[in-house]
Amino acid sequence: MNVLLNDETIKFLHVRRLPGQLTAPQTAALLGFLPHDMAVLVKRKLLRPLGKPQANATRYFAARDIERLSSDSAWLSKATQTMSEHWQLGKSPRPSTNSDDL
Repeated sequence: MNVLLNDETIKFLHVRRLPGQLTAPQTAALLGFLPHDMAVLVKRKLLRPLGKPQANATRYFAARDIERLSSDSAWLSKATQTMSEHWQLGKSPRPSTNSDDL
């Protein structure tokens, strides 16, 4: 993770026992990703939120599953590659829609 951790995140990472369900920012902190990356990992089916939340609802993740994923180097590699591809696609030049170019 390339950003400095804020005080709240540092305190969370030092708790003795995690709550049963984690929010997206908590999940991101445990996995070493940024909070906005969680939506991409859910969309690409690398993470599964609890229940079936509506599109605009808060998503929660099972702490037990997240702890397991955080120590799975194969999963972390796949998730990191997925995020890399996502941002490469997002920053690549897009085809022009200008009619003068046709």
